[in-house]
Amino acid sequence: MSELYGSDAYSPAEIARRVEAVGEVKARMAWLPLALLGVLAGAFIGLGAMLFVLVKSDPGLGFAASALLGGLVFSVGLLMVVVAGAELFTGNHLIVMAWADGRVSAAQVLRNWATVVVANLVGAAGLALLVWASGHASLNGGAIGHTVVQIAVAKQELPFVTAMLRGVLCNVLVCMAVWMAMGGRSLVDKAVAVVFPVTAFVAAGFEHSIANMYLMPLAMLLQHDGLAGHAAVTWGGMLGNLLPVIVGNLLGGAVLVAGVYHVIYKRHPPT
Repeated sequence: MSELYGSDAYSPAEIARRVEAVGEVKARMAWLPLALLGVLAGAFIGLGAMLFVLVKSDPGLGFAASALLGGLVFSVGLLMVVVAGAELFTGNHLIVMAWADGRVSAAQVLRNWATVVVANLVGAAGLALLVWASGHASLNGGAIGHTVVQIAVAKQELPFVTAMLRGVLCNVLVCMAVWMAMGGRSLVDKAVAVVFPVTAFVAAGFEHSIANMYLMPLAMLLQHDGLAGHAAVTWGGMLGNLLPVIVGNLLGGAVLVAGVYHVIYKRHPPT
């Protein structure tokens, strides 16, 4: 009864049960709503990335201030996913808990991930197209457009292992944000749970695959407007970034968060 009507946050053991139950629902969701919710999540994360670039394009901010403020505004993307409802590939790695307990099959988990990552790409790249067409990148004397291209080029040039490890660290924090949000009962609870881990991963420069699905297509569109400089983002460069980052995101979320908490609260629950 207290779980339904109490005002305190859910306990860690209760969060584990809720994450598992939600994971089962996600894994069994019909294809159309799953795909549409995935498109929304890609667009939501893209909006967060758009605000991040807005902050980073201001040369008057110092390194630490722009990193922390950029992370803070980026968190609006995950907050929209959590509160408004959407299917985000990186957050859905927590479905592993339901799979490990035998409540869903491996095929259902892979179906969810495959559908959602493609839908996230559609949503993020679609937003990039709209932002490009709107002329948003010309704000601040074109500094926003230049910043997008600079960020995307830097991502493209990351070595494979570096990109993968930054993906691992990113999704540990993203999945911890989702995990802690599941412990809240109010909008304020969820906002507090989401903002700090997301601010941390963005400020630290870790790699989020879905955010990159917005930034890199937008950079390629902006290159046609003469903003590329001496380096250019390519489809091959984008795939070269996304592959290790997706692998890293999977390891961080599915293994280091979902896997570890499954062992703690389902295999060997504290007494």
